This record gives sequence, structure tokens and C-alpha cells, in this order.
Amino acid sequence: MSALLRTPACNMFGCEHPVVLAGMGGVARSELVAAVTQAGGFGFLGMVRESPSLIRREVDAVRRRTSKPFGINLIPAATDVGLLDQQILTCIELGVPVVALFWDLSRDIVRRLRDAGILVVCQVGSAKEGELAQRAGAQILIAQGVEAGGHVRGMTPLRLLLPEIVSSSDVPVLAAGGIVDGRDLAAALRSGAQGVVIGTAFLASPESFAHDYHKQRILQAKAEETVLTDIFHINWPIGAPVRVLQNSATRGERGNPFASDQIIGEEEGRAIFLFSTDSPLRSMTGDFEGMALYAGQGIDRIDAVIPAGERLAAIVAEAARLLQEPNANVTMSI
Repeated sequence: MSALLRTPACNMFGCEHPVVLAGMGGVARSELVAAVTQAGGFGFLGMVRESPSLIRREVDAVRRRTSKPFGINLIPAATDVGLLDQQILTCIELGVPVVALFWDLSRDIVRRLRDAGILVVCQVGSAKEGELAQRAGAQILIAQGVEAGGHVRGMTPLRLLLPEIVSSSDVPVLAAGGIVDGRDLAAALRSGAQGVVIGTAFLASPESFAHDYHKQRILQAKAEETVLTDIFHINWPIGAPVRVLQNSATRGERGNPFASDQIIGEEEGRAIFLFSTDSPLRSMTGDFEGMALYAGQGIDRIDAVIPAGERLAAIVAEAARLLQEPNANVTMSI
């Protein structure tokens, strides 16, 4: 089964299966990354805007749980320049094997990471952005469809975007956006991808650092209850759309998103502001209903919180079965 699904990207990552945990900020911490990695996938720690000390603790925690490779997700556009420099230096000092970048891509950052022997992955939302990322030195691309939860770079459905980026790329391409199950993985591989990146489905696991409120909302919601909006802007560049579940904030019941300084939560002494990009985490208290409840459009097919390793095994088994059936319908589910 592993041989059937193994792609060159698996060899580059050092994993058994072409299933990658998205580096969800706050949510993808050591417990979830280790669970996905130990199950044969590849996991990214979501370390956007996090301190070097937290990065060190999380990296150490992953390494205590597994000896397999993993990566770190950084987002330069949402990070203070000084902090970003410290984050990159920390990744280099710790010998992190892979770093993923998103939003604004800097050739200098890519070169700095690659010179340190780090594999550089870049998530893109268009074929043009994919070409620019390759020119900057990205070694693997993630084609993110508009169906994705969280911050969304482009406006093109994955079924259209993926073949376009694959056909114009000289590096491996992974598919992201609304991917939940083995049918999606099989369809992505048939479309030329060398793997998939999954966020929301792994958020709904006991190992994820998301608060139980967020997980339960995902189980209860339907795809049509997600919305693209730019109101959750604090900590990110203005005008950056996110896909979230509808709530009082998206319905306009919480006032002007660009003229508010209301505090609605707390995390270890840090204030959580209404209309910030913070999503509910285990470590938080507050008004979770009004926070950014990130969710991709594949939520219709997420009906239980199950261990990440169990979910990954089911995805891989279903994809292998479908790919062995010549007449199987493996079009993407959304």
C-alpha cells in the first residue's frame, strides 16, 4: 500500500505517505505533529509570530515523541521583521529539516534557509505565484484552493488550480483546500499532485491544540456555513481573506471590525481582541463564539473527533483502494 502511494515528495520529506499536516497557527503543536508524523505522514508546526523560546520547546517536544522528520510553518507577512529573523535563526540552529512559507515570499529568506540545508516549501494560490515561488528557490509548492480553511491566498477552486500549477511547475506540487478523505487524496494524485495538505480534518483530533469548542463547531457545521471574510485582520495585513464558520462577527453583530479594540479573551496573560486572527485554543479563555473559527469546505465529511493517526490510516487505505480500481470515480468531493 505504501509503495502504491509513495511519491518523490515523500522521499524529499522523509515520510511514508503523501499526507501532510498543515502548519495551522496555534493548532498544529507538538502533540498533533508527532501523531501525524508517527503515523507515516509529515507534520508542520504552526509557528506564525511565535517566540524562539516556544519554537525550541515545541521542536524539543516533537523530538521526544518521534525521531522522524517534521517541519515548521512561518509567515513573513504576518511577522515583525526582527522576530522573523530570530525565528529563522532558531530553525537553523535547531536543524529543522523543512520550513514552509506562505503569503509574501522573499528570495533572501529562501536562500538563507536553503544555504542552511533546509528544504523550503511555499504555499501559493495561483500559477503565477507558483512561478514566482520557483524562481525564488522553493523546492516544493502547495497549491491552495479557495476551499481551504484559514487564510486563503487565491480565489480559484482546487480542481482548476491544481492542474494549472502542476503543468507549469518543475518541482513537486501538493494539493490543499477542503481535502478530508482518501477520495480527495486519490483524486489529487490522479491530477498530478504528489501529496495533499490537510488542516481542518486534523484539527478535529484529540491531539490538536484547538479548543474543544472549535472542534465541536466543526462537527456540527455544513460546508455552506463557511464564509470568506477579511474582518479577522488584527495581526495580519489588511485585506487578507480567511475562511471561517459563520458567527456573530461575520454576521455584522459585533460592530465595525476596523474600529474595535474590544478584548474578548485571554491566553496566559495575553489579550485576545475581537476581529483578531486568533482562533480558540486549549490555553485560552473567553468568548469563543466571536473568534475566528477556521474551517475548510470539506467539513461535511468530518463527523467525529478521532485520533490523527487513525484518520491518516483511513485516508491512506481508502486512497490505495480507489487507485487500484481502474474504473473508480476519484474526482474531488467538493
